Amino acid sequence: MNEAPTRFSVPPGTSPLVLLKGIAKYFPGVIANQDVDLDILPGEIHALLGENGAGKSTLMNILTGIYRADAGEIIVDGHAREFSTPAQAIAAGIGMVHQHFKLVPAFTVAENIHLGWSETPRLASAQVLEARTAALAIKFNLQTKPGARVSDLSTGEQQRVEILRVLARKAKILILDEPTAVLTPAEARELFKALRDFTSTGNSVIFISHKLDEVLEISDRISILRGGRKIATENTIDCNPRMLAKLMVGRDIVLADMRQRPAHAKAISREPVLSLRQVSALDDAGADALHGISLDLHAGEILGIAGVAGNGQRELSQVLTGMRAASSGQILIDGKEIERGSASAFAEMGIGHIPEDRLHSGLAPALSITVNAVMREYRKPPVSRGGIYRPGAATALAREIAAAADVAIPDFGMPIRNLSGGNQQRLVARREMRIAGKVLVAAYPSRGLDVGAINTMLRYIVELRDSGAGIVLISEELEELLNLSDRIAVLYEGRIMGIVANDRPNIDEIGLLMGGRTEKREFA
Repeated sequence: MNEAPTRFSVPPGTSPLVLLKGIAKYFPGVIANQDVDLDILPGEIHALLGENGAGKSTLMNILTGIYRADAGEIIVDGHAREFSTPAQAIAAGIGMVHQHFKLVPAFTVAENIHLGWSETPRLASAQVLEARTAALAIKFNLQTKPGARVSDLSTGEQQRVEILRVLARKAKILILDEPTAVLTPAEARELFKALRDFTSTGNSVIFISHKLDEVLEISDRISILRGGRKIATENTIDCNPRMLAKLMVGRDIVLADMRQRPAHAKAISREPVLSLRQVSALDDAGADALHGISLDLHAGEILGIAGVAGNGQRELSQVLTGMRAASSGQILIDGKEIERGSASAFAEMGIGHIPEDRLHSGLAPALSITVNAVMREYRKPPVSRGGIYRPGAATALAREIAAAADVAIPDFGMPIRNLSGGNQQRLVARREMRIAGKVLVAAYPSRGLDVGAINTMLRYIVELRDSGAGIVLISEELEELLNLSDRIAVLYEGRIMGIVANDRPNIDEIGLLMGGRTEKREFA
């Protein structure tokens, strides 16, 4: 990895690029922000931490013109400003890259970069737009493929396009919301280098993340929100993970080894509840994604799937839940082969699914919270009787699921896309756990959650294991897998490289398997 540039030093008395003073925002029944002060200095990476629902996204939506503050003021370069649209904010040098990208998949990278940009030449050819995009990529040290269609790019490549689109519009403040949630470690390192290059000239970054280790690695200062209010701003050099976690949630977080089973827990079954036998599958482009996968999952166990993101995890989770057909091989549930399954058929058999892309695979973003919460049970009583949908019963069940997920919702009729990503994740998880009588396939279930919510989510999964369900836990966090799994299968380029029993894990061996070591060994 290339050495990071020297950090930009701020001379004493330097004015902030952006100053927020007394910002407040209220929604019906909810205080989203209250009397928040925040200053962003030139040349710094300023991390913003807080639990899901702490007010981080609302505060940034105010700064970028998506919301109007109910009180307080925004000062940019010493001048008070009011933004009614994101276009006004970007004109003032403030741009944001959201968790869920806003690119046009059918357009090329160059077309997305130039779409809606006042500096786009009229009647420019594709070659001209691509040449301009290539020059911008060099300027901002963000590798791109100007002529490639966005739909053909990896998630990390799409993120670089989003960032380049903002920087091309001369942003001096770049806001990143959970930027590494869908990146491989190598892509995260590339992003961090680009951010250091960007701030080395006096620009600034606001970095929103729940990953405390990466916040400590990349940031210069850290501000913590709790319950819509700013609790503290600290120099990163003075912080540690335990201190930050306590500031975020207001209490000490104790992460225990969750492999220990209470006396009432059901024993691991002798026969598998779900099996794959030499299963292969294609990706969306028709290329081979899974190659001869063989796995057994037993009731009452957690089978971890380790690997760097993009090695077939998505396709594996979809095959296990009926969302993607296998191109060859056998899928067995309780020893019986499933020949022509579907997602609804797998759900009827007691298989729940927490997908890695909750917004597009787990939710209908434009529909209400109630509809999304009950969609797995809308044909069953009490939500439906005699084929007739009962709105009151649906809302009552949605309230029950939200309470179990510990998500405060002011209006169950509002679109679920209005919830924070973490709250969406918790609702999806609780909804799927209700139907997971046999198996829960959980793909990155803690992605986008704060440290307290992660602990709660993983305890939910353990409780389901103790009740006798089999759990497939897909995660890129090796520590998380070691803390929960009974066995760990390592996936690389769509192949199982080895299965490790977690009573005697060899971390170095797992790391080598994740890197694609060719010989197969069975450690279990």
